[in-house]
Amino acid sequence: MLEELLKAPFWIDIENWPLSWEIGGTSWFPFLESIHVIAAALLVGAIATIDLRLLGVGAVRYPLSTLGREILPWVWGAFMIATITGLGMFITRAASHVVNPAFQWKIFLLALAGINMLHLHRSLSTL
Repeated sequence: MLEELLKAPFWIDIENWPLSWEIGGTSWFPFLESIHVIAAALLVGAIATIDLRLLGVGAVRYPLSTLGREILPWVWGAFMIATITGLGMFITRAASHVVNPAFQWKIFLLALAGINMLHLHRSLSTL
């Protein structure tokens, strides 16, 4: 069943959307890619700050509740921007991406990261 889903013709249909052609055939793709990388870097930096605080290595002057309240909006914002720009790039080559094992792993790990972010957000909001 998964095999059939991955090879379904609607992935080609997605690639043929006017928006897909507009992004893939103009300077929109490198623009989205640049914003995607910046959002990913912001996301990694913000999460690293919280992780280092949890390890007692960095930002130890700040209570975890304060740090979480200040950083989590940036984490969620960066995650949403990275998701939106990633989808924009994805639709230009959807059929080839969905059958790529590296892309499948990426999506799986991003889903786990999203679940981890939800858990972290809930944990920090109870402090």
